[in-house]
Amino acid sequence: MRIGILGTGNMADALATHWVRAGHEVIIGGRDAPKAEQLATRIGGSAKPASLRAAAESGQEVVLAALPFGAGVDVARDLHAALVGKVLLDCSNPVGPGFRLLTEGGPSAAQQLAAAAPGAHVVKAFNLCHEDVWRMRPPVFNGRPLAVPICGDDETAVARVRELVQDVGCEPVAGGGLERAGLLEATAALFIALWVGEGADAQAIAPPLAYAAGPSHQDTEGSTEAFRY
Repeated sequence: MRIGILGTGNMADALATHWVRAGHEVIIGGRDAPKAEQLATRIGGSAKPASLRAAAESGQEVVLAALPFGAGVDVARDLHAALVGKVLLDCSNPVGPGFRLLTEGGPSAAQQLAAAAPGAHVVKAFNLCHEDVWRMRPPVFNGRPLAVPICGDDETAVARVRELVQDVGCEPVAGGGLERAGLLEATAALFIALWVGEGADAQAIAPPLAYAAGPSHQDTEGSTEAFRY
């Protein structure tokens, strides 16, 4: 694929590096030309620097919006004509002071991006982990690849993002349509609050899959009725 990257920050660096290694052509776009050039040089390979508009226009199949919440909407609105028909991949987290979800009561960050760029196929992914996790080669923990939920409405767009998730060394997971992107963003807010605010292991809050719907058989001490609420 030929992938346009909007942004020159840590997420742009981490994901673009994987995709260049996987054989994709990547165009790094930024408002600051020296930063875009510096990042493209550091990534090497097929990575090339460009302006934000040139990156959006050059990304033939996918454009990654690796921008802070709020800034992404402004950029997408300005570049909407160049994004028509393309996959617009959103990895932002609308999390503010006190680990508060900034979109609470309104559209998700991904839905806001879709409204700003009508005609683009917005997909939400890569928002649940710190950028250093995405720098891992690959992100594998206890022998199991990291799972990455994907939310989007267009099947072709979701399929392309699934491929990019696999190129990072992760396992894609169907997260539903774009209306569920807000759940991913709320999950990120909760996880960040647990990890950073409380020092808690967020993975410990979920049981293994076999127990997700409750015990699969009656316990010798009692009935499964005890687990219903």
